[in-house]
Amino acid sequence: MEKHRCGWCKGDALYEKYHDEEWGVPLKDDDRLFEFLILETFQAGLSWITILRKRENFRQAFDHFDYKKIAKYGESKIESLLQDAGIIRNKLKIRATVTNAQAYIDVQKEFGSFSNYIWEFVNGQPIKNNHRDYKNAPAHTPLSDTISKDLKKRGFKFVGSTVIYAHMQATGMVNDHEINCFRYNEV
Repeated sequence: MEKHRCGWCKGDALYEKYHDEEWGVPLKDDDRLFEFLILETFQAGLSWITILRKRENFRQAFDHFDYKKIAKYGESKIESLLQDAGIIRNKLKIRATVTNAQAYIDVQKEFGSFSNYIWEFVNGQPIKNNHRDYKNAPAHTPLSDTISKDLKKRGFKFVGSTVIYAHMQATGMVNDHEINCFRYNEV
């Protein structure tokens, strides 16, 4: 018998694998949190599957999301990224990635890790929602509004409330799996 999955991922093997193995799993590793943050910022205005299909290209182009390297990117690296057809070549988002890497390091210095900072917003525990259909999950919440404002105050770019809520879902800060999804009680 086939496992019941959230409706948003059905029918695409890459989406299903991402859903089954990553989405909604509480993530507290700074390197991976940065990767998700950057991918979510590039996703703004696009579909997640578009980003997922380009994920390996993003990893290669952005030095495996090594924020310490990215924070030091100069104009020549930015120009080469703008020529890379394997990623989303949006100049503002590419520049924001460099800015966000710098702000990320600042947050780590202040809080010991980005994980300490971001997970404090949910008291270190995932929020477990009760959606029967993924279409009922919100695009943003008052909490994602708060986190977005705080990140912007700290110098982050492309971190609107919807981007931040997607980040919260992806990294398990909120469990928005449908209640009849096999992953709902696993994450």
